[in-house]
Amino acid sequence: MPVEVGNSAVSVAPQALTSYALTGERDAVDPEFLEALQIALGTAGFAPGGGAEDAALVVNLIDVEEPRPFRRRSRGTFVAGLAGLTADPADPLRETYPLLVRSLSNVVLCHVEGRGVWFTTMERGSYFVPGLDPDRLAADVVARLAPLARSRLVIDNEFRPDLEPELWLGDRCTEEIARCGRRLDALGLLPAPFPLEEILGERDLRHVKRLYGIGGLSYGNLSMREDAHRFWMSASGVDKSKLREPGRDILLVSDYDEHRARIVLSVPPDATPRRVSVDAIEHWMIYRENPDVGAIVHIHAWVDGAASTDVNYPCGTEELAKSVAALVAASPNPSRAVVGLRNHGITATGETPNEILTRLEPRLRRQVPMS
Repeated sequence: MPVEVGNSAVSVAPQALTSYALTGERDAVDPEFLEALQIALGTAGFAPGGGAEDAALVVNLIDVEEPRPFRRRSRGTFVAGLAGLTADPADPLRETYPLLVRSLSNVVLCHVEGRGVWFTTMERGSYFVPGLDPDRLAADVVARLAPLARSRLVIDNEFRPDLEPELWLGDRCTEEIARCGRRLDALGLLPAPFPLEEILGERDLRHVKRLYGIGGLSYGNLSMREDAHRFWMSASGVDKSKLREPGRDILLVSDYDEHRARIVLSVPPDATPRRVSVDAIEHWMIYRENPDVGAIVHIHAWVDGAASTDVNYPCGTEELAKSVAALVAASPNPSRAVVGLRNHGITATGETPNEILTRLEPRLRRQVPMS
């Protein structure tokens, strides 16, 4: 929109202010970098103000030996843990992921003075943003952080006991999904779920599950179209090699309540369902926009040459779903597409989950490139 500057008007992109707050141990981070980070946040449209409980973004300064979590009241609050390291970690993911979990953060930033910042995400992405100059480094870090902090989670579920009796025990779709889950395990394509119970105390574990609606941090998901409007999908936090019970381990997605940002699930009347995978919104968009897509597989692997998203949005966000769906729609054949998720893995479409896996297996790289 035009903004008056002196006697002339210039066009600038509209930028809504986003509130942010600093909390935690200020002496845990290099003060020069911390000051530069606050300036960069202001330049990017983040404004300090109010208490941390009301901020959209919380930068929680944490000590690597005793990280204190910030207990957000709303899952809409994005928490970036910020720690100072004396040297680069020998194994960044293995050494910093427990720090992310213990601090209850959405992402952890580990600043190494004179070197740069290591990012670690919930999706087990770990990548390095280099920089010697604190101001330039802070600007680069905020450029990566801002889209993540402003993204919208769509992970709430609404369970409706209206599943047709003939589907209570599943059908060919649930059998296909279960069989593909076992194949993924046999091929070593199911990274072990991160052992939350071994890292978090009971109180923190309950907090994480309440906020993110998860049964654990497991990786990959599978789905298959049931009809023109519905699809079956693997549950959240379940071992994909043990998808045994329809209505619990494999769920029928029947609708999306966009106004309330809820995935609607049809379940048997006496079921005790798990929550559906947090990527359900992504699959919903792909199926709705591409009637010829019969199944979708998401795994933490890579296919060289695949078109990839530019931003590593968190799983379960509307922004990630739209980015992936747009790349699927833009592919030469959306019903046989392979899309890369930056610093994360791939999402592929096909006729059935097993057809997708058979087609991709010769091209799969187990190591996801990080950038």
